[in-house]
Amino acid sequence: MGYCDWANTNARNKAYHDGEWGVPVHDERRMFEHLTLECLQCGLSWDLMLKKREIFRACFAGYDYDAVAAFDEADVERILQTEGMLRAPRKVRAVIENARCCQSVRAQFGGLCEYFWSFTGGKTVLYQGHDTGRIPVSNGLSARISKDLKRRGFRFVGPVTIYSHLQACGIINDHDATCPCRAAISSAHPTVRMRRDHEVD
Repeated sequence: MGYCDWANTNARNKAYHDGEWGVPVHDERRMFEHLTLECLQCGLSWDLMLKKREIFRACFAGYDYDAVAAFDEADVERILQTEGMLRAPRKVRAVIENARCCQSVRAQFGGLCEYFWSFTGGKTVLYQGHDTGRIPVSNGLSARISKDLKRRGFRFVGPVTIYSHLQACGIINDHDATCPCRAAISSAHPTVRMRRDHEVD
């Protein structure tokens, strides 16, 4: 079984895998969306995140982090009362705080995308062995970024969450060797091959 066989569990996963997962992101809203989804997913299933994705998008102003950064407690209550929304006040407040942190990152780096891509020199990483299914839950890169994000005030950004984020937004290409998406992404975007980096199974 190839690693990417998870895409065949249902139509939502297939559409996400085929059209988004691992495709390099250079759009601020999309980058913030991916980060937010990973933060909200902590302790829950990814399929639930995809199922509620449009609810999240409506609650968080289409992932305009300037708009979200201006949210107050009334907005927190509004979001929590939205039908179908996760009843998770700490996560909702974390998304708002993360949006404010994104503004600080933009002031220093020019954008959230520039920040994340600065860790790999703007290239998608292909780690040795990952194409055969040896996928870690976190590694040295995600740990370094996690530590830096926490220093900047971001919440729900542990190394495992950040590794998933790096996969989702195409900074790491972890598609299986047999998956056509792997070659398609590699041929269309700058890549760099690297040895495994302090991987945690």
